[in-house]
Amino acid sequence: MAKARSFLDKYVERFISRKFLAWLTATGLAIHGSVTSDNWVAVTLAYIGTQALVDMATAWKHGK
Repeated sequence: MAKARSFLDKYVERFISRKFLAWLTATGLAIHGSVTSDNWVAVTLAYIGTQALVDMATAWKHGK
């Protein structure tokens, strides 16, 4: 199980950005009916906004 998780972590992160994965998860839950459209927008914007701040801080500290 640990090998499978390691493989998935390594390759999924390369091919699917975290932002896109968060959007897909929120979209899937919205289609399923577990998340309302207002919550979908809030979850997606919150994650994208926080990830953008992390990316900017990393670029500022370590350069591009």
